[in-house]
Amino acid sequence: MKFTLSWLKDHLDTEASLDDILYALTDLGLEVEEVSNPAERLKDFTIGKVLHAEKHPDADKLRVCKVATDEGELQIICGAPNAREGITVVVAKPGVYVPGIDTTIGVGKIRGIESFGMMASEREMELSDEHDGIIELPSGEVGDRFVDWLAEHDPAKVDAVIEIAITPNRPDALGVRGIALDLAARGLGTMKPAPVEKVDGTFPSPINITIDEDTRENGCEVFAGRLIKGVQNGPSPEWLQDRLRAIGLRPISKLVDITNFFTFDRNRPLHVFDADKVNGNLRVHRAKGGETLVGLDEKEYTFGAGQVVISDDKAIESIAGVMGGLATGCTEETTNVFLEAAVWDMIQIAYTGRALKINSDARYRNERGIDPGFNMDAIELATKMIIDLCGGEPSDVVVAGEVPDTARAYKLDTDRVQSLVGMEIPAEEQVKTLTALGFVVEGDMAHVPSWRPDVQGSADLVEEVARVASLTKLQGKPMARAQAGVPEVILSPMQKREQIARRTTAALGYNECVTYSFIDRKSAELFGGGSDATMLENPISSEMSHMRPSLLPGLLQAAARNQARGFMDMALFECGAVFHGGEPGEQENILTGILVGRTLAKDIHGESRGVDLYDAKADMEAVMNALGAPTKLTYNRGTNGWWHPGRSAKVGLGPKKVLGAFGELHPKVLAAMDVKGPVVAFAIHTAEIPMPRKKSASRGAVTMNDLQAVERDFAFVVDKDVEAINLVNAAAGADKALIEDVRVFDEFIGGSLGEDKKSIAVTVRLQPTEATLKEADIEAVATKIVEKVSKATGGELRG
Repeated sequence: MKFTLSWLKDHLDTEASLDDILYALTDLGLEVEEVSNPAERLKDFTIGKVLHAEKHPDADKLRVCKVATDEGELQIICGAPNAREGITVVVAKPGVYVPGIDTTIGVGKIRGIESFGMMASEREMELSDEHDGIIELPSGEVGDRFVDWLAEHDPAKVDAVIEIAITPNRPDALGVRGIALDLAARGLGTMKPAPVEKVDGTFPSPINITIDEDTRENGCEVFAGRLIKGVQNGPSPEWLQDRLRAIGLRPISKLVDITNFFTFDRNRPLHVFDADKVNGNLRVHRAKGGETLVGLDEKEYTFGAGQVVISDDKAIESIAGVMGGLATGCTEETTNVFLEAAVWDMIQIAYTGRALKINSDARYRNERGIDPGFNMDAIELATKMIIDLCGGEPSDVVVAGEVPDTARAYKLDTDRVQSLVGMEIPAEEQVKTLTALGFVVEGDMAHVPSWRPDVQGSADLVEEVARVASLTKLQGKPMARAQAGVPEVILSPMQKREQIARRTTAALGYNECVTYSFIDRKSAELFGGGSDATMLENPISSEMSHMRPSLLPGLLQAAARNQARGFMDMALFECGAVFHGGEPGEQENILTGILVGRTLAKDIHGESRGVDLYDAKADMEAVMNALGAPTKLTYNRGTNGWWHPGRSAKVGLGPKKVLGAFGELHPKVLAAMDVKGPVVAFAIHTAEIPMPRKKSASRGAVTMNDLQAVERDFAFVVDKDVEAINLVNAAAGADKALIEDVRVFDEFIGGSLGEDKKSIAVTVRLQPTEATLKEADIEAVATKIVEKVSKATGGELRG
């Protein structure tokens, strides 16, 4: 929406500066997008008078002039043909920027003679394209600012043009008067009266109007018009042309320019038909489909069924509320016009304009909403302006339909400003603000003006009050605590645990990934999913058809993409939900990490090596330790099919309580996912780790054992296929209170043991807590260890 400062002042009596107006507009919600202020770029030009002029001794077309200025007499060399003694001119002294030539004037020499400035033409000052000579002013005092002279004698040339952004909920601001109303409510001036003088008709209108029954609802609510005969069309007066040019419109003729003026002045699109070209009466109806019309833009449009149009007795003559037809458009020869003012359905206008791909000022306003209560006043004001500028004699007004009733009122609860906005505004000021905006306040009810379709409830009244009071005055205040003392923890224990898991894994050097919860069926089947229970009913693509059963597919896909781009060494992790079925309880949160490539960059010392399952094991144990997992964990085989069968293990508190898994991923899985291996990974079921019994925020005291630990070595002969982990678990379970650690330190195969036997040697560390161990105590524990291992593995103590 564009308008000029002088146009605004036609409605607003104000002494506010341009800067104050611009700030207030943006603060009120009418954001200023651009300002063009000619006065700003011309502020340094002053008025001077040529006291003497003579020909330059070395140039026939140059004259050396003595010019009186506010800084005394200056010598200026000028090449303009009209430079002569006695004329009043516009002077740019040294240091003044001249916009038309993009130059800052300095002191210079022209053919050996110094010049201390220049006398400007209109093009050099960007006032017009005239450059045949310098400006000759008919009046003006030496030293006065040129912009002040223009403001008094030719104000259009220094009129600031303001462009604001209009949100869809503020159609009232598509008229200059609506903008002025907001500024007046802010206190930047007072509204000037805009009386409506009824123009009495002197004869019945020969053109009548009808609206079809199927068009009255959701089409055209009211259509008013009148004939004005004997008008004299032609160029508009200069003031009207200046305003239209300033906002980017091309003046066409008086009749057309008047309708454009009301479009921007009062947000009131109008249309004038050349009455002599209208055949019979006008009818508002819906198109059957297939009809055509050449619009005022000289383009042919084909209508679809249901679009609202205006026809005479022979053909369609106008696209209702969007654009008039060329056949009945006004020209210089027009002498009789039919003036139209109507209220159209907003949705219908948008539908028609979009379908026909027409973007006109009329459509822009009609589809956002005009003031239905102003319809009859608009036709009176437009009639008066036509008669004032074009002459003519008006007929009686003919009306079809009824002006829609938009009356509504909402309760004004002055205390809601505090609760909804957080501002303290006195009740009297709230009433004053709404009254200034055009609301009628009666008791605690506020009646909404017809030009504000956006106000649809009591909360909107609060918004208007706060907007005018300025939301910049809103001060942030901390919310009051519900109870005294230290506030309760906001995050749940599981949320806190996931936060710790993420931070710990990132601290280990992993990069976090966030992948889709949806994967393709083939990938899901590789990891135990892909069933109909986890299939999406309406997937966004064929590659996202199932809920993921594991986080590994997304991480492996990320690894494959990175490898395709030359990044071969990666440490990636994700913490998120996996889905084992379609029911709410069939999902859980898991932390998963993968290691790909080598541990370090290659170097001459050979420190770089490929990642192995022990890297994944160490990282998994570090994360589980941070999450509070018990230090004594069991490691068992029997991992899922996507793990390497001989290089992976389950981690838990026993065979049934599984906390996670680690190891190398199966080569077949890597091949299917197009990942160059090997790849090691770990996965932790974060919810399975037992919560600490003590919920205190503080750490417990460190327990330091003051009794000496004892270590004993055992070597067991077992079958060749017995796994060492089973032996270690059996030994550790012999006395859980006393045995602190069991570790393998040797393995011997073959030799005197035979081909099907092997020897596994372990060190068992005993840590007493109550009394120093005696030999009998140690022997008793050793006996239990041998019994447990023998029972679990079938092994014997090696002699």
